[in-house]
Amino acid sequence: MPGSGFAAARRAVDVVNAVRAGPGASRGQLAALLVAHGERPADVGPAALTEADAEALRAAAGRLAEVLTETDVDRAAEALNALLAECGARPRLSRHGGHAWHLHVDRGEDASWAEWFTASGAHALAQLLSEHGALAWGVCAAPGCGRCHLTHGPGSPRRHCSPACANRARVAAHRRRRAAARRPGAPES
Repeated sequence: MPGSGFAAARRAVDVVNAVRAGPGASRGQLAALLVAHGERPADVGPAALTEADAEALRAAAGRLAEVLTETDVDRAAEALNALLAECGARPRLSRHGGHAWHLHVDRGEDASWAEWFTASGAHALAQLLSEHGALAWGVCAAPGCGRCHLTHGPGSPRRHCSPACANRARVAAHRRRRAAARRPGAPES
């Protein structure tokens, strides 16, 4: 079962994937993603999440994407430590806007959306790295995909972001092997 940092890590991955797929992801798209991950619609409305906030959030997603696409565990840990230090991340309990008490790791209630996203995403990924003792994320190996994904538990690391990508990659590999076997002079299998 995924650890407690998994929900914040999933949010980070989803926002990163949205920004990587469309670097100009709109304020509305980002707000919808945040709502899908538990933020109240009123908290991410145009007055609360401005266009400037959305631009800073897109930049923060780009910085977390650098961690999520890193394949070396030591470099990923160093990058996470740098993000946490930069954000002044210190754990604190917060209860705001009708939410129950929950953990925040940003500078305080006046932290920007980008600071909050960077700090909470880096904290969640650091927690997963420490729980797994290895990278708990990766980039989909399916040709043409490139989406980031999380590993859901112990065992072999995931190579694909979804069963659909895994199936497409398996079918494509099978077709390549069959085509190679049919070529003149190919070894009999």
